[in-house]
Amino acid sequence: MGTDSAVQRRVAGGVCYELTRGRVKNINLRVRPDGSVAVSAPRRVPLSQLDAFVAGRAAWIEQARVQALAAKEEDERPCAVSLEEALALFTQVSEEIYPLFERVLGGLRPVLKVRQMKTRWGVCVPAKRQITLNLRLAEKPRAAVEYVVLHEYAHFVRGDHSPAFWAEVERHMPDYKARRALLRARDGEAQG
Repeated sequence: MGTDSAVQRRVAGGVCYELTRGRVKNINLRVRPDGSVAVSAPRRVPLSQLDAFVAGRAAWIEQARVQALAAKEEDERPCAVSLEEALALFTQVSEEIYPLFERVLGGLRPVLKVRQMKTRWGVCVPAKRQITLNLRLAEKPRAAVEYVVLHEYAHFVRGDHSPAFWAEVERHMPDYKARRALLRARDGEAQG
Protein backbone atom coordinates (compact mmCIF):
# COMPACT_ATOMS: atom_id res chain seq x y z
CA MET A 1 0.00 0.00 0.00
CA GLY A 2 3.04 2.27 0.27
CA THR A 3 2.19 3.54 3.76
CA ASP A 4 4.60 3.90 6.63
CA SER A 5 2.66 5.57 9.46
CA ALA A 6 0.80 4.32 12.50
CA VAL A 7 -2.90 3.56 12.34
CA GLN A 8 -5.26 6.17 13.77
CA ARG A 9 -8.86 5.30 14.68
CA ARG A 10 -11.47 7.91 13.71
CA VAL A 11 -15.25 8.34 13.43
CA ALA A 12 -17.02 10.29 10.70
CA GLY A 13 -20.67 10.26 9.70
CA GLY A 14 -21.28 7.44 12.16
CA VAL A 15 -18.56 5.32 10.52
CA CYS A 16 -15.60 4.08 12.58
CA TYR A 17 -12.53 3.77 10.40
CA GLU A 18 -8.79 3.16 10.63
CA LEU A 19 -6.66 5.83 9.00
CA THR A 20 -3.15 5.19 7.78
CA ARG A 21 -1.11 8.09 6.43
CA GLY A 22 1.76 7.50 4.09
CA ARG A 23 3.20 7.59 0.62
CA VAL A 24 0.03 7.10 -1.37
CA LYS A 25 -1.24 9.38 -4.14
CA ASN A 26 -4.97 9.19 -3.45
CA ILE A 27 -7.43 8.66 -0.63
CA ASN A 28 -8.24 4.95 -0.60
CA LEU A 29 -11.23 3.49 1.22
CA ARG A 30 -11.71 -0.23 1.75
CA VAL A 31 -14.33 -2.29 3.54
CA ARG A 32 -12.57 -5.43 4.76
CA PRO A 33 -14.17 -8.89 4.77
CA ASP A 34 -14.83 -8.54 8.53
CA GLY A 35 -16.77 -5.29 7.92
CA SER A 36 -14.10 -2.94 9.30
CA VAL A 37 -13.23 0.17 7.31
CA ALA A 38 -9.71 1.19 6.35
CA VAL A 39 -8.64 4.48 4.80
CA SER A 40 -5.16 5.30 3.52
CA ALA A 41 -4.33 8.86 2.55
CA PRO A 42 -1.43 11.16 1.72
CA ARG A 43 -0.07 13.09 4.69
CA ARG A 44 -1.00 16.43 3.10
CA VAL A 45 -4.78 15.78 3.18
CA PRO A 46 -6.44 17.48 6.19
CA LEU A 47 -8.35 15.33 8.68
CA SER A 48 -11.50 17.36 8.03
CA GLN A 49 -11.32 16.41 4.33
CA LEU A 50 -10.83 12.74 5.18
CA ASP A 51 -13.75 12.74 7.60
CA ALA A 52 -15.95 14.39 4.96
CA PHE A 53 -14.78 11.79 2.41
CA VAL A 54 -15.79 8.93 4.72
CA ALA A 55 -19.05 10.57 5.86
CA GLY A 56 -20.04 11.20 2.24
CA ARG A 57 -19.73 7.50 1.53
CA ALA A 58 -21.51 6.25 4.68
CA ALA A 59 -24.42 4.70 2.78
CA TRP A 60 -22.09 2.87 0.39
CA ILE A 61 -19.94 1.70 3.32
CA GLU A 62 -22.98 0.29 5.13
CA GLN A 63 -24.08 -1.57 2.01
CA ALA A 64 -20.55 -2.95 1.53
CA ARG A 65 -20.45 -4.05 5.18
CA VAL A 66 -23.75 -5.91 4.84
CA GLN A 67 -22.45 -7.67 1.73
CA ALA A 68 -19.10 -8.52 3.35
CA LEU A 69 -20.74 -9.98 6.44
CA ALA A 70 -23.28 -11.93 4.37
CA ALA A 71 -20.43 -13.37 2.29
CA LYS A 72 -18.58 -14.32 5.47
CA GLU A 73 -21.67 -16.09 6.83
CA GLU A 74 -22.12 -17.87 3.50
CA ASP A 75 -18.49 -19.04 3.55
CA GLU A 76 -18.91 -20.40 7.08
CA ARG A 77 -22.18 -22.18 6.32
CA PRO A 78 -21.77 -25.91 5.69
CA CYS A 79 -22.30 -26.82 2.06
CA ALA A 80 -25.59 -28.63 1.41
CA VAL A 81 -23.92 -30.90 -1.16
CA SER A 82 -21.28 -33.54 -0.44
CA LEU A 83 -18.00 -33.75 -2.36
CA GLU A 84 -19.20 -36.98 -3.98
CA GLU A 85 -22.52 -35.45 -5.08
CA ALA A 86 -20.76 -32.39 -6.46
CA LEU A 87 -18.22 -34.48 -8.38
CA ALA A 88 -21.05 -36.59 -9.85
CA LEU A 89 -22.89 -33.44 -11.01
CA PHE A 90 -19.74 -31.82 -12.41
CA THR A 91 -18.76 -35.04 -14.19
CA GLN A 92 -22.19 -35.26 -15.82
CA VAL A 93 -21.97 -31.65 -17.03
CA SER A 94 -18.37 -32.15 -18.16
CA GLU A 95 -19.41 -35.18 -20.23
CA GLU A 96 -21.94 -32.95 -22.04
CA ILE A 97 -19.42 -30.17 -22.71
CA TYR A 98 -16.33 -32.27 -23.46
CA PRO A 99 -17.31 -33.07 -27.09
CA LEU A 100 -17.13 -29.33 -27.91
CA PHE A 101 -13.43 -29.34 -26.96
CA GLU A 102 -12.46 -32.95 -27.77
CA ARG A 103 -10.20 -31.97 -30.69
CA VAL A 104 -8.39 -29.29 -28.67
CA LEU A 105 -7.82 -31.83 -25.90
CA GLY A 106 -6.56 -34.51 -28.30
CA GLY A 107 -9.29 -36.91 -27.25
CA LEU A 108 -8.20 -36.94 -23.59
CA ARG A 109 -10.68 -35.80 -20.95
CA PRO A 110 -9.42 -33.41 -18.27
CA VAL A 111 -9.20 -34.53 -14.65
CA LEU A 112 -12.01 -33.02 -12.57
CA LYS A 113 -11.44 -32.07 -8.94
CA VAL A 114 -13.70 -30.50 -6.33
CA ARG A 115 -12.66 -28.38 -3.37
CA GLN A 116 -13.88 -25.44 -1.34
CA MET A 117 -12.66 -22.11 -2.73
CA LYS A 118 -13.39 -18.64 -1.40
CA THR A 119 -13.01 -16.46 -4.48
CA ARG A 120 -13.38 -18.65 -7.57
CA TRP A 121 -15.98 -20.94 -9.02
CA GLY A 122 -13.46 -22.86 -11.05
CA VAL A 123 -9.81 -23.06 -12.07
CA CYS A 124 -8.31 -24.63 -15.17
CA VAL A 125 -4.66 -25.72 -15.37
CA PRO A 126 -4.16 -26.65 -19.04
CA ALA A 127 -0.60 -27.94 -18.49
CA LYS A 128 -1.97 -30.56 -16.06
CA ARG A 129 -5.16 -31.05 -18.10
CA GLN A 130 -7.08 -30.36 -14.89
CA ILE A 131 -10.24 -28.47 -13.92
CA THR A 132 -10.97 -27.78 -10.25
CA LEU A 133 -14.47 -26.65 -9.33
CA ASN A 134 -15.76 -24.98 -6.18
CA LEU A 135 -17.86 -27.30 -4.03
CA ARG A 136 -20.45 -24.52 -3.54
CA LEU A 137 -20.99 -24.35 -7.30
CA ALA A 138 -23.07 -27.53 -6.90
CA GLU A 139 -25.61 -25.46 -4.93
CA LYS A 140 -26.18 -23.13 -7.89
CA PRO A 141 -28.69 -23.64 -10.72
CA ARG A 142 -27.61 -26.14 -13.36
CA ALA A 143 -27.39 -23.38 -15.98
CA ALA A 144 -24.72 -21.68 -13.84
CA VAL A 145 -22.83 -24.96 -13.40
CA GLU A 146 -22.87 -25.49 -17.16
CA TYR A 147 -21.50 -21.97 -17.66
CA VAL A 148 -18.60 -22.45 -15.23
CA VAL A 149 -17.64 -25.83 -16.66
CA LEU A 150 -17.72 -24.46 -20.21
CA HIS A 151 -15.75 -21.38 -19.06
CA GLU A 152 -13.02 -23.63 -17.67
CA TYR A 153 -12.98 -25.79 -20.81
CA ALA A 154 -12.55 -22.62 -22.89
CA HIS A 155 -9.26 -22.04 -21.05
CA PHE A 156 -7.85 -25.03 -22.95
CA VAL A 157 -8.27 -22.84 -26.05
CA ARG A 158 -7.29 -19.48 -24.47
CA GLY A 159 -5.53 -19.25 -21.12
CA ASP A 160 -6.57 -15.64 -20.50
CA HIS A 161 -9.78 -13.61 -20.35
CA SER A 162 -9.14 -11.74 -23.60
CA PRO A 163 -11.87 -10.85 -26.10
CA ALA A 164 -10.88 -14.00 -28.02
CA PHE A 165 -11.55 -16.08 -24.89
CA TRP A 166 -15.00 -14.56 -24.39
CA ALA A 167 -15.75 -15.08 -28.10
CA GLU A 168 -14.94 -18.78 -27.60
CA VAL A 169 -17.30 -18.96 -24.61
CA GLU A 170 -20.06 -17.14 -26.50
CA ARG A 171 -19.63 -19.35 -29.58
CA HIS A 172 -20.59 -22.39 -27.51
CA MET A 173 -22.96 -20.65 -25.06
CA PRO A 174 -24.59 -17.51 -26.50
CA ASP A 175 -26.49 -16.87 -23.24
CA TYR A 176 -23.38 -17.11 -21.01
CA LYS A 177 -23.90 -13.63 -19.53
CA ALA A 178 -27.33 -14.56 -18.16
CA ARG A 179 -25.93 -17.81 -16.78
CA ARG A 180 -22.96 -16.01 -15.21
CA ALA A 181 -25.39 -13.61 -13.51
CA LEU A 182 -26.86 -16.60 -11.62
CA LEU A 183 -23.55 -16.86 -9.72
CA ARG A 184 -23.70 -13.31 -8.39
CA ALA A 185 -26.38 -14.02 -5.80
CA ARG A 186 -23.68 -15.05 -3.32
CA ASP A 187 -20.82 -12.61 -3.49
CA GLY A 188 -20.78 -10.40 -6.46
CA GLU A 189 -18.62 -11.40 -9.38
CA ALA A 190 -16.70 -14.58 -8.73
CA GLN A 191 -13.82 -15.31 -11.02
CA GLY A 192 -13.47 -18.26 -13.25
